[in-house]
Amino acid sequence: MNKLSSKYLGFIILCAMLLGCDKEEKFYLGADLSYVNEVEDGKAFYQENGQKVEPYQFFADKGCNLVRLRLWHNPKPTPYSNYEDVKKSIKRAKDAQMEVLLDFHYSDTWADPSKQYIPDAWAHIDDLQILGDSVYQYTYNTLMQLHRDNLLPEMVQVGNETNSEILQPFETNKEDIDWKRNAFLLNQGIKAVRNVAKETGKNIEIMLHIAQPENALTWFPAAQKAGITDYDWIGLSYDPLWSEYKFGNLSKALIKLITEQQKKLMIVETSYPHTFYNADQANNILDEKSLLKEYPATPEGQRKYMIDLTQIVMDAGGLGVVYWEPAWVTSESKTLWGTGSHWDNATFFDHQNQNEALPAFDFFNLNSYKR
Repeated sequence: MNKLSSKYLGFIILCAMLLGCDKEEKFYLGADLSYVNEVEDGKAFYQENGQKVEPYQFFADKGCNLVRLRLWHNPKPTPYSNYEDVKKSIKRAKDAQMEVLLDFHYSDTWADPSKQYIPDAWAHIDDLQILGDSVYQYTYNTLMQLHRDNLLPEMVQVGNETNSEILQPFETNKEDIDWKRNAFLLNQGIKAVRNVAKETGKNIEIMLHIAQPENALTWFPAAQKAGITDYDWIGLSYDPLWSEYKFGNLSKALIKLITEQQKKLMIVETSYPHTFYNADQANNILDEKSLLKEYPATPEGQRKYMIDLTQIVMDAGGLGVVYWEPAWVTSESKTLWGTGSHWDNATFFDHQNQNEALPAFDFFNLNSYKR
């Protein structure tokens, strides 16, 4: 037994976790498409073989089976990633027969490891019970509104990259987590999702999301100790350049998380550049410092990165990989930092060739992997 490869060990672990191997679990090959509505309003388009394509249907046709979408509470000044924008996106995903992972940031802006800013509407609340009720009611009411339009997501992410304590005052980022407070607030979001599922008779799975495996290995045991146990998925952001776990030892971390927490696991944010050329005034976030020597910043390098990473996740017993923003091409839309896209060199479209689809779409093809 001690000589089994991580591939077979991961498979055995997963089967035991799911109480049997008689039913093969679905593997998710997904895309975060939160920017698509904004990009299209900015007059951008996508194409394959010189022909314009409808992006949601195009991703589905390529094999994408899960769309991840971020939801901000009351974003300003942007009209995107709010409820109406997300509702539109969910409908597009479902019309293309793809499942949806709805990502509650519980913030008016980006929530990530460096900041978990409380929404302005809740900033005056000092009473923890009232704040917890706000989390519950907001989560519950959002999902019930979607249910009335037959747009309930199949999965809900309670918080985004919650490495630090959620719902902190603006420009505050406590390094030490008050687990009593943190667990109460996260459990209020979880409770709301469970109650919606019960009342609607729909199966909605719950994900908790941490950036980088090494952080997840400490966060999830601490969360369990604090009483956060009623969830289905471990979600990870993974950037091998900045992680202790490279491709050579990533499976160890994934297997450990799956076996110790007895949860399903998915990488919900990862990315890789296909060029360093910048198409617009918006600086590119991924530059030469983001490069792994084994994977050049070329269309083939990007494709190989995604397929190799996904194979590692699959072999370790994980059940999904989502690429972050493969459709955030340059357009006339404006960010706080410039006009265009900060991600044009990391999409699955060639911005030097009229947004022509790139080989990275092979990532969505299950035939690319050994199962």
